[in-house]
Amino acid sequence: MARYSGFGLWVQEGWDVRQLNPSGFADFFDPARLIVCTTKGQTETLAVAEEALRSGAVSLVVMQLNQSLGLTEGRRLQLAARDGNATGLAIIPEGMGSNAAETRWRCTPVFDPSADASDSTLQKWELIKNKSGTLGVWHVRWDTAARRLVMVPPSRK
Repeated sequence: MARYSGFGLWVQEGWDVRQLNPSGFADFFDPARLIVCTTKGQTETLAVAEEALRSGAVSLVVMQLNQSLGLTEGRRLQLAARDGNATGLAIIPEGMGSNAAETRWRCTPVFDPSADASDSTLQKWELIKNKSGTLGVWHVRWDTAARRLVMVPPSRK
């Protein structure tokens, strides 16, 4: 969201007890630009995400899914994102990917004993599937002043 100028939509199932607090994104982007939507289940989540992606009204749609994503559903989302000139991001539990995905990432936090205690943004990003390029691993940290991610060398033990 930090690099997009428009609004974003976060779609999740209403039964999920992990509720998103948009004000937690204040260091990254204006939380007023994020719309949070709860749905009755995965079918409705996918339908809302598809319509939002196609509409062109939002720049980014994040779907929080709890089941695997079928090839047909994944392809429909890709086409909707292309038609609406938007980006779709599906957060899917480990092992429940989609063959339709252009890329698949694994993001994990990294403990950095040398960092300031107030900065817990160090992460390891692994590109584990890429239909149009190579795979790789990056360590990134959020730069609050620049409002963007920066790559950092892995810490040495």
